[in-house]
Amino acid sequence: MHRYMKSENHLQLAEQVIPLGSQTFSKSRTQYPVGVSPLYAHRAKGCKIQDLDGNWYIDLVNSLAAITIGYRDFDISKAVLKQLFKGVIFSLPGVLEEEVASLIVRMVPSAELVRFGKNGSDATSAAVRLARAYTHREVIAVCGYHGWQDWFIGSTTRDKGVPRSTKALTKPFKYNDIDSLRMLISKHQNQVAAVIMEPMNSTYPQEDFLTDVRKLCDENGIVLIFDETITGFRFSRGGAQEYFNVIPDLSTFGKGVANGFPLSVIAGKREIMMEMEEIFFSGTFGGELLSLAAAKVVLEKHAKENIAEKLDQKGRYLADKVNKIIIEKELENVLSLSGHPSWVFLTWNAANGYSVDEIKTYFMQEMFAHGVLILNTHNISISMSRKDLNRVISAYEKTLESLSRSLTDRDLQDRLKVKPISPLFKIR
Repeated sequence: MHRYMKSENHLQLAEQVIPLGSQTFSKSRTQYPVGVSPLYAHRAKGCKIQDLDGNWYIDLVNSLAAITIGYRDFDISKAVLKQLFKGVIFSLPGVLEEEVASLIVRMVPSAELVRFGKNGSDATSAAVRLARAYTHREVIAVCGYHGWQDWFIGSTTRDKGVPRSTKALTKPFKYNDIDSLRMLISKHQNQVAAVIMEPMNSTYPQEDFLTDVRKLCDENGIVLIFDETITGFRFSRGGAQEYFNVIPDLSTFGKGVANGFPLSVIAGKREIMMEMEEIFFSGTFGGELLSLAAAKVVLEKHAKENIAEKLDQKGRYLADKVNKIIIEKELENVLSLSGHPSWVFLTWNAANGYSVDEIKTYFMQEMFAHGVLILNTHNISISMSRKDLNRVISAYEKTLESLSRSLTDRDLQDRLKVKPISPLFKIR
């Protein structure tokens, strides 16, 4: 039987009632080439995930970096089940709202007050509205990826359906290029409400870049927002702001804050956060208690177990081994790794007449066949043992050996079992 037959059959059913057969672009067939990929999951435990056909994988996607502790962690599951029998939401706030907020205030340097949302787009959009309310300005300077809402996605190529008037208020600048931000602020003097940026994704900040961003914002009365949806509770327990010692005015968190339960965070200076009492940011499920119960355990683990250091160590071990394989297979001009050890990016280059899409699709095809679920990053969780990491390294060894040979023999297209996928758009 075909390795992915059940997944492919279910895709046909799902696409009759769901566009793309998935609620999330990054989990759909736009990212996973049909014919050589698992398309639907059945269950997961620790760092392993099982697809609908019964195949198991070591998971380097980790639910788009939302899983940092591991799937079905006992302590988290126990706390969630205990809360489940008390109730999921009430007609009044639960005490977990304050308990989790207090943990965040103690851990995150910028956090004086805290509000909750359900996903990263909730948090970043709330932070932007806060900044506009606080400054009485409208222009937003952006760097990185900040979710699906109109104010941001209108600045990308995936802007269909966004009003021109909304697009006109969002202005991108380049990471590690302070002059690009300086010119933007100068061009829109006294109009920029906020600079919102990922403090880091694939590239480390050069020299004093983040410090200079902070200084520019201070000089021009601009609210600095760090979007730490991924870096928060991954780079350090206080986020990238603690890691780099540059403190923003507002911060947003998501993903790993509740180890996969739907929760996001807007936190920051009291005087700005108090605008929450004037603007409208409110949702029925903002204080949903299962996610808060999970977050409380996650944050307590960060306080006691130094989760971020473990993520760093495991990620560094894997990246170092993969870099050695890349050199051994003479693929330095084809594949390179970058980023923080806990969130490593794979950068591909065209080679020997083959496109990036062809090479990347072949890489995924082979890694899946060798039992590793991977897209374009290493999203590390602490549930990965040395044995698990060595299995990933073995899969890399086999896959990159095959890739090197196919590039040399110029038969990559013959080895590809499907048409290469092409990304929807580049988000970073």
